[in-house]
Amino acid sequence: MGSDENPTAGQGAGVLDIGDEIGALVVTMPPWMEDLEVEIVPTGTDSRSRWVGHQHTHGAHHPHSHSHEEVADHTHPAGAPPHVAVVPRPAPDGSTIHSLVYGALETGSYDLYVRPDGPIWLTATVIGGQVTELEWPDTDQ
Repeated sequence: MGSDENPTAGQGAGVLDIGDEIGALVVTMPPWMEDLEVEIVPTGTDSRSRWVGHQHTHGAHHPHSHSHEEVADHTHPAGAPPHVAVVPRPAPDGSTIHSLVYGALETGSYDLYVRPDGPIWLTATVIGGQVTELEWPDTDQ
């Protein structure tokens, strides 16, 4: 169930740290996108073109993981936008829902795209103190 970066993602409840100007975003995803990584950038920026610089390795507490779970070391360009993997998560009714969870975002508008530089497929408005819930367009890229 998780990705190499966060092998326990999707296996239990997560904690969202929201309030004041910090909100969260949950995106329901098509099952075929499992394990793909989706990045998020403020709308109107092109952070995708600024991934120059050194490589670095994250330790056990990855700052943009689904929660404060143990994660495997990995490298990506310094300054890369936050990203999370599409993972299956258990729903209260016993079914499985594939989703993305961005647990702490400043109030604002964000564009989402598949790593590393796919087209923007979704724009989300995040409001502090709230969880924004959206559905990814189910197009077989």
